[in-house]
Order: sequence, then C-alpha cells, then structure tokens
Amino acid sequence: MSSISYKQFTIGVEEEYMVIDPVTRELKSHEQRIVQEGQKVIRDKVKAEMHQAVVEVGTDICLNVDDAFADVSNLRKTIHEIAGSMGLSVGAAGTHPFSLWQKQLITEHARYNEIVNELQDAARSNLIFGLHVHVGMETREMAIHIANAARYFLPHVFALSTNSPFWVGRTTGYKSYRTKVFEKFPRTGIPDIFNSIEDYDNYVKLLIKTNCMDNAKKIWWDLRVHPFFNTVEFRICDIPLTVQESVTIAGIFQAICAKLYKLRLQNMSFIMYSRALINENKFRASRYGIEGNMIDFGKEEEVNTRVLIYELLDFIDDVLPHLGSKHAIGHVHEILEKGTGADQQLAVYEETGSLERVVDFIQDSFLKGI
Repeated sequence: MSSISYKQFTIGVEEEYMVIDPVTRELKSHEQRIVQEGQKVIRDKVKAEMHQAVVEVGTDICLNVDDAFADVSNLRKTIHEIAGSMGLSVGAAGTHPFSLWQKQLITEHARYNEIVNELQDAARSNLIFGLHVHVGMETREMAIHIANAARYFLPHVFALSTNSPFWVGRTTGYKSYRTKVFEKFPRTGIPDIFNSIEDYDNYVKLLIKTNCMDNAKKIWWDLRVHPFFNTVEFRICDIPLTVQESVTIAGIFQAICAKLYKLRLQNMSFIMYSRALINENKFRASRYGIEGNMIDFGKEEEVNTRVLIYELLDFIDDVLPHLGSKHAIGHVHEILEKGTGADQQLAVYEETGSLERVVDFIQDSFLKGI
C-alpha cells in the first residue's frame, strides 16, 4: 500500500484577524485601509470582511505544513506591520472580549448589503473570527466521501481551537462562544451525510432555484465540499492565537483526509454518524474545550476529551510521514499541556481581572513563534 500518493492533499489556510485600537483596546474600523495597503504587497491574499474591524487573509495552495507555516507567518507579519503603520494593532481570537457589535461598521459592498438585508441582526452581530482550512482532493466524488466521514472528528479538532470565552464584556461560560453567535445564521453547523456528489449538487441547485440563496458560498456549514475548488473546507474552528496552533490544526485536518482516503482505497469504511449525535460532541467542545468529556459513539460512553484527542492522533499517525507533518502535529501536546487560547485568555482574566489585559495578551500572542 506504500504506493498511495498523498500529493493531492494540499493545504490552504484562511485566517480572520481583529483590528484593535491600541489605546482603548476596542475593535476599530479601519475603512479597509489595511486591505488596500495589503493588496499592494500580498495582492489578493488579503480581503475585506463584512465588518470593517475584520481583515481576512488566505494562503496560496501549500504543498505541506511547512509551506503553510511560512505563508501564514508572512501574512501575519505583513498585516501587523501595515496596521502598525496606521497606528492600529491586530490580534487573533474567536471573539473580541468586550467590543460591542452594535458599534461596528459594515463594509459597503453589494454582497454584504444583501446578507445584512436578509439576515438583519443575525448578520450585524456576527462579529466573529474563524480559521478555515482547505484540503485538496483528487475529485469532487472523493471529496464528498471524505467529508461525510470527516464530520465525526470535527468536535475533537474544534476543541483544540477554542479561543472565544468572552462576548460583549461577559465571561460566557463557553470555551468557544463564537460558534453560538454563528448558529444564528441559516445553513450552519454539522452537515448531513450526502450519498453522492450529485446528491449534494442537487441540494445546492434546489436552494438556488427556490431563492434560498444565490450561490453555494452561502452554505456556511462546519465543513463543506467547496463549490468551486476540488477541496474539502473545514470551517468549524475559532482562529487560534498563534500561527503554530493554526498550522497544527490545518495539519490534523489534512491528515484526517489522507487517512480516510487510505481506508477507502483499502476498501475499509469508517462508520458514518448522524448529525444529531455529532452535535452532542460539538456542544461539549464549545462549552468545555479540551477540559470536559465527549462521547465515544462506538463504545456508547463518555470519555475524557483529551483521551479522544490522543486516539485521533493514533488514528492519523501512519499517514504523517507521507505528509511530512509529524513535527507540526506534535505541537498538539503543547496545546493539551498549557490549554487552548480560551484557557489562556481566562487565566489572564483570572489573574488581572481586566479584559483590557486579555486584549493585550491576544495582541502579544499574534506574532509569537514567527
């Protein structure tokens, strides 16, 4: 079986950053100046988002985790420098600890106007920051098969990324409140199983035909077969504090896809669990991060979340040498040891009692390890 080629499993990483006023630590609308300046240097790798206090960046197609690390590092440095030259700062967390969405300006753009017009306050309040990972696929047929099976692991990886414990100045009691905010949108969350790529395409066509949406980009699930590229796009994660955490998570998603592909070629199937069951684990991940228990559906019992994460690492271990990602995924042990971004934010707040200090910590972590 060593003749399997894993070259198609390229990685693309998209990150959403918050723009911060270094004095007040509030979110700051930058009127897309950061994007305009950024485009002179990194061209279309930087984009405006719906809220003006958000900057979105995306890597090129990366062959492996080392490529992704270099690319994301460069994007973070570039945006940090441009923001600094305008007297602004940037940070990476799933939500801002205390800024109010009501005060944030919406980017003037036909697509965003349309979304706000349709979704109203659900869209205006959607002031959140995520990490999206694209993994390249051989064909769209293979992509739908892998997406169906990969759904099971979404909560496990999401737990490692949890980085949004605060919302509008409150300790929410969640490790990821970002997902709770996003659930107000239609077509979010864990997707159903699709029997074939035709099945999925027919679903998309029906929604477009009946004016539910005008294109497949308005499917905002936690993972989706990308409407235009041969990729599976993982969208469940909070944006982590550091580049290393982002790349580690991207490496895990890449390895899950490669392992499921390998099983498929060996005519071994992975059990497909229902959306209703996977949702139970997603809730636990958003509430407790890596600190709680999740359900092992095979055993039908609760298991410590860390134990399940170690089991996931065992599951993907045999494909890591082929992908060249063992070192990046080894970083999971550090996340399990010192806690996720949410755990670290909460620790700073516990120590200082100040949400401003939490924002300082988020800003200070932005270039860590680069």
